[in-house]
Amino acid sequence: MPEDEGKYRINVVAQKTGISAATLRAWERRYGIPVPRRTESSYRVYSDDDVALIERVRSLCGDGMSPSEAAKVVLSEASQPIEHAHLGDPYEQVREQIVNAVERFDPDGIEMSVNRALTLGSASVICEQVIVPVMFRIGQLWHSGDITIAQEHIATQLLETTARKLIGLLQPPPGSRRVLLGCFAEDEHALPLYGIALHLAEASFRTLMLGARTPPAAIRQSVQHLKPACVGLSVTLAPPPHRARELVDAYADACGDTPWVVGGQGSEALASLVQERGGLVVPHDDVRQTIRSIETLIARRRRGAKTH
Repeated sequence: MPEDEGKYRINVVAQKTGISAATLRAWERRYGIPVPRRTESSYRVYSDDDVALIERVRSLCGDGMSPSEAAKVVLSEASQPIEHAHLGDPYEQVREQIVNAVERFDPDGIEMSVNRALTLGSASVICEQVIVPVMFRIGQLWHSGDITIAQEHIATQLLETTARKLIGLLQPPPGSRRVLLGCFAEDEHALPLYGIALHLAEASFRTLMLGARTPPAAIRQSVQHLKPACVGLSVTLAPPPHRARELVDAYADACGDTPWVVGGQGSEALASLVQERGGLVVPHDDVRQTIRSIETLIARRRRGAKTH
């Protein structure tokens, strides 16, 4: 028998991993994680690889995943592992795997590769390094005619669903400081909002997502009823000058005394308009600076409120 084929009884594994024997048996029965070797007397004996799988599931559960979700990720990881040491940048590899699956019109392949991406780091890192860049690349492929609108929509839905799940894992409890997030009225590129939402969640902000094509009226109603600490707007393509001024004025009026920031690739073109109306343009390529700017604006508003 190979040395590592099976050398730990279930009670020993329970002590090593902190997972009870009953839970280990349940994971094996429900999810096939792991499937230990059996002795002639039908005792389970676990290898070091089995123990590593259990510890990986435990780690993912500790990050907020359900056992069933964690088991799917670990099984996907085990069936098609990313060889970090030999294949270079693991983020680049998984990005290519997702894009290739989109080009093949393979939803199952997209989902499998996205699940693999979930093993590569924290939620915010995964969104920054995988989800947002992949969506940008898919948008380019669609604009160039290399993929169909159906392929683009399927990929977008799968990736946005993943991003929402990641945010859900990190969201602070109700009652935490709120940040309202939306896109400019004609802007359909909502995915960058998920990246900032993940970083805001890590900074103990609870994000309220209005998504793509958010009109000023929706901002006004949300500010009035939800009382956010800040409003964040994303713009990927700056609107024409006359429309830009109209929208900036409308958003400024909708926010009222609530601090508001504008980010995204098209935000620099709007900087002077936004600043004239009391808003702040934040760098689209520096999320941490964006978080610091939001913290500063909120603190300044609180200090101002105390003096009145």
